[in-house]
Amino acid sequence: MDKITYANKKVLVYGWARSGKAVYQLLKKLNADVYVTADDRPDDLFADTKFVTDIDKSFDLLVKNPGIRYEKPIIEKALEWHIPVLTEVQVALDQFKGEVMAVTGSNGKTTTTTLIGQMLAADNVDVKVGGNIGIPVSELLLPDVQPKVLMLELSSFQLLGTQNIKPKIAVITNLFASHIDFHHTRENYLQAKFSITQHQTADDYLILNDASSDSKDFARRSQADAYYFSPTNTSVNTYVNDGAIYFEDEKIIDTSKIVLVGEHNLENILAAVTAAKIFGVSNHAIEKILSSFTGLEHRLEPVGSIHDRIVYNDSKATDIEATQKALGSFNNQIVLIAGGLDRGDDLNRLTPNLKNVVLLICYGQTKHKLEKAGQAAGVKQIIIVDDLAQATLAAKKNSQAGQVLLFSPAAASWDQFPNFEIRGTEFKKMIKSEEGWL
Repeated sequence: MDKITYANKKVLVYGWARSGKAVYQLLKKLNADVYVTADDRPDDLFADTKFVTDIDKSFDLLVKNPGIRYEKPIIEKALEWHIPVLTEVQVALDQFKGEVMAVTGSNGKTTTTTLIGQMLAADNVDVKVGGNIGIPVSELLLPDVQPKVLMLELSSFQLLGTQNIKPKIAVITNLFASHIDFHHTRENYLQAKFSITQHQTADDYLILNDASSDSKDFARRSQADAYYFSPTNTSVNTYVNDGAIYFEDEKIIDTSKIVLVGEHNLENILAAVTAAKIFGVSNHAIEKILSSFTGLEHRLEPVGSIHDRIVYNDSKATDIEATQKALGSFNNQIVLIAGGLDRGDDLNRLTPNLKNVVLLICYGQTKHKLEKAGQAAGVKQIIIVDDLAQATLAAKKNSQAGQVLLFSPAAASWDQFPNFEIRGTEFKKMIKSEEGWL
């Protein structure tokens, strides 16, 4: 693929979050003529930053924050004038000379990306991990010495503005109808995800979830060599059988040695094992990571036993499917706290998964939708409150010893919190407080 050159190009960076700052610095390093714009002028611009309030036809490129919608007037003008609109991932990858491994999907991206990165590092591979996981790719490439491998988590937002990505190994964890408010249709969302493999060739690898209904179509449309993983189907490349994980019929690790809990995490582990084995990572390195990795913050995160309740923070469950997976991870009685931004999702899809829920505490914009789902499931007790603080207090007062107290919102955080990380952190603070416990 032809790479874009940036020297002497007039580039507008739209958005001044961490990715905006990183790509600004990288573009300056590449001798581009860089300008910055944002919906509100930031207070922390660099001393030499040229800030503008709009775009004009003199710009060669626009690099936007991935979360900024394409309906913004500045972006609409750029597209009308045929000015390419990129995300910082594209700028960074145009400078990278090593191998790229990339993970996308509706759920499980961060855990899978982290596992693969740690497996490679445990086998002494020179790897850096970034992307949607929190570290902009541009930031990874600011130092003069590049790593041998970039292990990237990429969202559909990032992939939309990455025109020629060609990972050696691409992983798609699963595919659900997600972020339709941004992409408008499921087809647009799936096409954004397909970008991860669109430019792969027969020398590359595409790893797919056997349970995903769209996987076969992706494999058919891609030129890459397709590999499948499944916790239930032993006829695929990576599978579970007789209490062990196998890759190409080679035993990799006994599942009893894996410390990460959850059915959904088993799928993430299978995807990571597939990528690691294709890359050539040793079984010893894989076992080292899987026997010690307990998970990531806000992703079915064990908070501890508090007043004899087993507490989990699953704030990253920003959609129905993630909460379904979390609920399926426990056989105990569950006290579920859920709620958040109403994106128009059909929360009745949760009803079959609420069989172990004895107390449902609903808050936020989706509280009444969740109430109906709970009523349909026959949940014994349902409590409706306005916010997470009230929900946490209700969980303390109405739960019992021995129950699992699960915070898994099944909704985005933006009705009450800037992001799921802050939401999860606040939940942990509130649940650990002695206030309200009976």
